[in-house]
Amino acid sequence: MKIEIRYFDGCPNWQVTDALVTRVVEELGLDAEIHRTLIDTQEAAERVGFFGSPSVVINGVDPFADPGAQVGLSCRVYRTETGLAGSPSQKQLREALEAAR
Repeated sequence: MKIEIRYFDGCPNWQVTDALVTRVVEELGLDAEIHRTLIDTQEAAERVGFFGSPSVVINGVDPFADPGAQVGLSCRVYRTETGLAGSPSQKQLREALEAAR
């Protein structure tokens, strides 16, 4: 499994997301490569379909992408079971990773 965490410099939430992804991968015992990708220009954001920082892409798919979301260098907001947050919840990550297994 390939997991990519896309972010931009100055994002206050990408490292939280990185730690959560690492924890869930370990808990599930997944054989996964985790890559961190800095998105530093609007052109790069458009090229990869970057819907804000942080983005978690699993095997080339962003399971949290909202239809109609804007591509660009912005902070991303996730709808979690406890409200809006700067990263997906541990439960959401677990579900997404299990579905991609």
